Amino acid sequence: MEMEVIVVDNNSQDESEAAVREQFPDVNLIQTGANTGYAAGNNIAFSQAKGDLLLTLNADTEMYEGTLDTAIRELQAHHDCGVLSVKFRGPEGEVQSSVRGFPTLKNLFGEILGIAKRKPGTEWASYSLPDFDYQKSQYAPQPMGTFLLFKREALEKVGSAKKPFDEQFPIFFNEVDLLKRLDDAGVKCWYCTETEVFHHHGSSTKQVRASMIWESHRSLVRYLKKHLRGAARIFLPLAALASYCGAFVRAKGYHAGFRAEHHNLQLEHD
Repeated sequence: MEMEVIVVDNNSQDESEAAVREQFPDVNLIQTGANTGYAAGNNIAFSQAKGDLLLTLNADTEMYEGTLDTAIRELQAHHDCGVLSVKFRGPEGEVQSSVRGFPTLKNLFGEILGIAKRKPGTEWASYSLPDFDYQKSQYAPQPMGTFLLFKREALEKVGSAKKPFDEQFPIFFNEVDLLKRLDDAGVKCWYCTETEVFHHHGSSTKQVRASMIWESHRSLVRYLKKHLRGAARIFLPLAALASYCGAFVRAKGYHAGFRAEHHNLQLEHD
């Protein structure tokens, strides 16, 4: 099967670009000149991609031999699915929890109030999915975007396959938003245990922890604003307040987040 590899360098400050050019000369390496964010970086790659299948793969992963071949075979075998994720193996050999449900006000407050742990299998626990069986291949609502294999035809159902990610979610929740839109369009996602990838889990974002905590919480609020319907929207201000308070506690103070950092970098670049 013919494949292409596209690497988007979001203005790395080490020798990454030179290493890719030297060791992998056949790779299509795109240098953005600035940190565009994860969503925009993926869109840049997808706009150049030519295949019928499109894979997002985080920089903190390692694929085993045969991983991609198995993933492609499994996705093509499930005609009702337009997306596939795989099992993630962590540094200690553990299988990482990588699948969640779509956030709602009820399941988010279920997490905050501790009801989710006490009542697994209920709507209160439908976000963290504490009883999800990671040893069983099955439909999965929302795997994390570390490894997501898409059918181009599925992406075309919710917009353009050349720009499927909403850049209003620059780092977090962009894959959640995309998977939600696909789910609303009747496109299912398959979690495959027949193959796996090694995942260092957050090695990049840990370097700017406070900024990423705030960006994560802000993106959750953006997601709720975009997808909440009906009477639930009345409680959006309360959910936003709870989210921002959580960010303040976790980050030990306020941080302007990715957008401010990106703006400052753009000013310096200009």
